[in-house]
Amino acid sequence: MILAVSALSPSANFGLGYRGRFAPSPTGPLHSGSLATALGSWLDARAHDGRWLVRIEDVDLPRCKPKAAEFILGQLQACGLHWDEDVLYQSQRTSAYEAALQQLFQTGLVYSCTCTRQHILNAIEAQGITPNRHQELIYPGTCRPALLLARNFGAELLNLALPVTWRIALNSTDLQQSVGDFVLRRADGFFTYQMAVVVDDAAQNITHIVRGADLASNTARQIYLQTALNYPMPQYQHLPLVLDAQGEKLSKQTLALAIHTENTTLSLQALQQAAHHLGLSNLSNDSHYTIAEWLLVATQAWREQKI
Repeated sequence: MILAVSALSPSANFGLGYRGRFAPSPTGPLHSGSLATALGSWLDARAHDGRWLVRIEDVDLPRCKPKAAEFILGQLQACGLHWDEDVLYQSQRTSAYEAALQQLFQTGLVYSCTCTRQHILNAIEAQGITPNRHQELIYPGTCRPALLLARNFGAELLNLALPVTWRIALNSTDLQQSVGDFVLRRADGFFTYQMAVVVDDAAQNITHIVRGADLASNTARQIYLQTALNYPMPQYQHLPLVLDAQGEKLSKQTLALAIHTENTTLSLQALQQAAHHLGLSNLSNDSHYTIAEWLLVATQAWREQKI
């Protein structure tokens, strides 16, 4: 079985059939790891006779590179991974995120926070805990008293556009211990991945999310937000990561090389390598396939290896 299904997410009955998505961040071109994710999500949608959408997660504009989104879309097209609806860009969705934040404010779950990373680190170390350098800091709840202030002022407080972070108060002990009250909107005004992805999955009626295992730790947070916003829960499945020679996840941060899609032969080779990583090892590496023919065979192989 290629996919690990999150036990946290029950099957959602959306009544719309299968709707999947691939959501790359335009911080650089697709590499072998991101192509494997794209192919896995595309194959799962096609194997279920579903629809496959592409969303550009450019909510964090300072990290995005010029023309990266267009380049990624070109790579997908060169690999025959065509999408079924218009591409959605998170940078054009700020008003939707604001509306969701206002909705959460009405429930009294959102509060302002002025803690810097150093403040959080100091508070954690004062508890006798020394986090690893690359470990995500678990917010200790320093500013939680501000929750009362947020409730008193209501949603109008958001409209002041104060240069503070906005967090969601968790009532789940497991989440409090594992991540703490997490950020929905940063002090610079940009919404976080957690907030944007939940709002967009609901807006696009996404029923199935197939993504890399590195994002599995986000699932509980996103389900918590979905529940708070009264959104339906998609099914979550997580693909194994492509690792480099040092055992690290391939990523743009580790300077992973872009896949080559300059011609059909190179695109097919990239797809075949991605399929092998996903466990479809019985597929032919014959270069005489057209990409469309190979994808049909790969879809059938994916359908057959599912339980």
